[in-house]
Amino acid sequence: VLEAHRQGLRPALGYELNPWLLCLANYRAWKAGYHGKVSFLKKDLWKVNLSDCHNVIVFLAPSVKPPLATKLLAELPDNARVVAGRFPFPSWTPSSTLGQGLEQVWAYDMKEVRREAQGSAQESQV
Repeated sequence: VLEAHRQGLRPALGYELNPWLLCLANYRAWKAGYHGKVSFLKKDLWKVNLSDCHNVIVFLAPSVKPPLATKLLAELPDNARVVAGRFPFPSWTPSSTLGQGLEQVWAYDMKEVRREAQGSAQESQV
């Protein structure tokens, strides 16, 4: 969230259920001078509607990626971009990647992800 704000993405908002991680995130925002400029909300990502989001950044375990992919495909607009840190989405082809090892990130453009998913669905019907 802090880096998203640094890169000019507004609003910069994070969701976290763990109260300790939420406190840590708010502390880091305050320490970086971003208090009041970024937000961290104690909300369940699975219950939040993401249809107004155009940039989504996720740092989640691989086991969470398949159900999250389904949610993102259902809710995000075509012009949205998803950036995954540490672990890629296993069934998506990234538009670009940056870094390596623990610092690697994968970027996905939802329009391309949908086009690929539709092509795969059509091929499986044939």
